[in-house]
Amino acid sequence: MSTARIPPIQCLLTFEALARLRSVTQASEELFVTPSAVSHRVRQLEQIIGTKLFGRADFSLTTEGSEYLAHVREGLAILQKFPTASAAPGKRKLRLAVTPTFARSVVIPRLREFTDAYPEIDLTLQVSIPLLDVVAEDADLTVRFGAGRYADLEHICLTKDVVTPMASPAFVREHGPFSVAQDLQNMPLLRSPLEPWRTWFAAHHLDWPEPVDGSQFNDIGLMCDGAAAGMGIALVRLKLGAPWLENGSLVRLGSSDTFVENVPSPHAHYLCWRTGMMDRWECAAFAEWLKKVLA
Repeated sequence: MSTARIPPIQCLLTFEALARLRSVTQASEELFVTPSAVSHRVRQLEQIIGTKLFGRADFSLTTEGSEYLAHVREGLAILQKFPTASAAPGKRKLRLAVTPTFARSVVIPRLREFTDAYPEIDLTLQVSIPLLDVVAEDADLTVRFGAGRYADLEHICLTKDVVTPMASPAFVREHGPFSVAQDLQNMPLLRSPLEPWRTWFAAHHLDWPEPVDGSQFNDIGLMCDGAAAGMGIALVRLKLGAPWLENGSLVRLGSSDTFVENVPSPHAHYLCWRTGMMDRWECAAFAEWLKKVLA
C-alpha cells in the first residue's frame, strides 16, 4: 500500500502565515525568510497535495484552501503542545553568539522573560566579535554589530541607536561645564572603532579629525568602564550605556540645548543565521522574542 507524502513542516507554517496575513512580505518577516522562500514553499505545498490553495491576486483562499487550512491549524495546534507536554528526555539546545556589551546591557536584563516563556529551551551564550567578519561555527544565531553587509548570512536589523558623549560625574565636575560642543576640544576622548567620533563631530559642524591619541577600546562596555573610572569622555549608544547611566557611574554631557540629541550611530545590531536555521522552532521563537523586546 502506498503512503501519501507528508508536506514539510516549514511549508505548512508558511501556508498558515500567508493565509492569516495575506501578505508575502509580512509572512516573510514573521518567519524570518525571504519573500521568494515564502512563494517557493507555497508552490511546493500545492504540488505535494495536488490542489491550488490561493486565489493569486489577493491571497484569498480557494474552497480547498479553506478546508485544508482548518486541518493544518488543528495539526499545528497539537504539535505546539508537544514540547511542554512531552516526556521525551532532554531539552532543545539553542546556541547564541552575542556581542559582549549588547549581551550585558540588552539581552541579559530581559533573558528571564525568555527562559520563563520557553522552559523547554536550553540557551547557551557565547561571545561574538563586533565589526569582524567572524562567525561562531557552532552558533545557531549570532548578534553582530556593524554596517549590515553580511552576504554570507541571512539577517535582520535588530536595533539602531543614537550616540552621545558620557563621562563620570567626577570628570564633569573637574573639567566641565560642557556648554557647547567646542568644549570637548583638548579633552581626553576615549576611542573605539565601534563608535567613531567623526559621526558626532559632523552633526555639530566640527571640522575635527578622528582622534588618534588616547586610550582605545575594542569593546563598548570596557570603554564605559574606562570612562566611569575617570579616564575621559566616551561616545556611547544610549541603549548600550543604559546600565552605567542608571547606576550613576556615567552621566550624559550637556543637554538638548547644548548638543544635538539624535546623532545616529553609523552601525547597528543585526541578528544573523545560516540558511535553513529558522526552520528550527527554537531559533524562530528566540528571534521573534528578541524582536518584540527591542520594539
